Amino acid sequence: MFESLGEKLDAVFRRLRGHGKLTEKNVEEALREVRLALLEADVNFRVVRDFIERIKGQVLGQEVLASLSPGQQVIKIVHQELVELLGGQRSELNLAAPPPVVILLAGLNGSGKTTSAGKLARYLKSELQRSPYLIPADTYRPAAIDQLRIIATDIGVAVHPTPTDGSATDPVAVATAGIDAARRQGYDVAIIDTAGRLQIDEELMVELERIKAATSPHQVLLVADAMTGQEAVNVAAGFHSRLSLDGVILTKVEGDARGGAALSLRAVTGKPILFIGVGEKPDAFEAFYPDRAASRILGMGDVLSLIEKAEKVYDQKQAEILEKKLRKNQFTLEDFYDQMRMLKKMGSMTDLIAMLPGGKKLMQGADMTAAEKEFKHIEAIICSMTKDERRKPEILNGGRRRRIALGSGTSVAEVNRFLKQYLEAKKMMRKISQGGMGKMGRSLSSMWGNG
Repeated sequence: MFESLGEKLDAVFRRLRGHGKLTEKNVEEALREVRLALLEADVNFRVVRDFIERIKGQVLGQEVLASLSPGQQVIKIVHQELVELLGGQRSELNLAAPPPVVILLAGLNGSGKTTSAGKLARYLKSELQRSPYLIPADTYRPAAIDQLRIIATDIGVAVHPTPTDGSATDPVAVATAGIDAARRQGYDVAIIDTAGRLQIDEELMVELERIKAATSPHQVLLVADAMTGQEAVNVAAGFHSRLSLDGVILTKVEGDARGGAALSLRAVTGKPILFIGVGEKPDAFEAFYPDRAASRILGMGDVLSLIEKAEKVYDQKQAEILEKKLRKNQFTLEDFYDQMRMLKKMGSMTDLIAMLPGGKKLMQGADMTAAEKEFKHIEAIICSMTKDERRKPEILNGGRRRRIALGSGTSVAEVNRFLKQYLEAKKMMRKISQGGMGKMGRSLSSMWGNG
């Protein structure tokens, strides 16, 4: 989401670091470019104006201008202000209420409410060990009710049996019945998925107010589409004036969104972004951390998120088994394939490298598409082997290599090149394992990142 903005800001700060000494003139020039970059990212113009004024007041202070590294000082100030603009500290979903805690979701048509309801339920179940209950209260679209049922089945969460035959017409009655059912059955969180509506549609907004009055939700969350840019801020302001929002779920941030919504929402509405949707899959849903987002915008990486992703994929037992194999020189192609699959679960190569400090610079000039393609070729080569061949690659003679090349859609030369890389990597990882799993993990990532 912030890629384009990050690149523009990086260019500004590179030029700023080139100055041995900062002056009011080159600071003004730099801030003018920062202002333009933010406006092009579709950040609200009032937010941009206030943001630039706050930075300017600090940067032009004598302490910064006289420092040994004024360029770095400016970046530090911009980072601090970006964190504040994005909300400061991480805001938690408030679940401190007698069960069931009622969460009401609202938003425009197509913003991703139903998908987000399922993602939120999965997050509550897997990350917070809660027992959520989904309530389909979009009585205008039977397909939305069916969609939520399918999602609920996929993630293993209970869903209220809202009829799809047209007999359920009042969303207020559906929502209240759903909460009663959640209470009777012992679920501790009830998530109400409502129909999409425009914030200027008086009739439907009154209906939403009726749902809120009847269900007394503990949290009212707006589901906003990041792709709508600054318009998401207008939508949030409209819903907030009628419902008193508690927070925002920002969806579709993995797309071509320019970042304007994320950078404007908190400043305009005063309400935090609680979660972001980063893909279509049920697990593509993350808590939003302002400091991590600000670091990624400025190319500082997001190591904490990278570690959290790794911890979800790797467990201690697996790490210990792998370390023993490495020490005994028993790391097979089957183990290699398992590690590749785990790495894929963490995200795309581009996303993972971007989380490393300086990752954006590492990718400059690199053909990441070619690297991802090479990754798939290696996966196809290993999948075309038998179990014996994966466990004992020394048996791979010329005939077997030709068969593997044919089965994987690659050439014998590519198969040979991969096997050579594997043997070299095996030697390297055995040496690294003597220094611990942390170093080994970094080297694995480096090796795969280079294709």
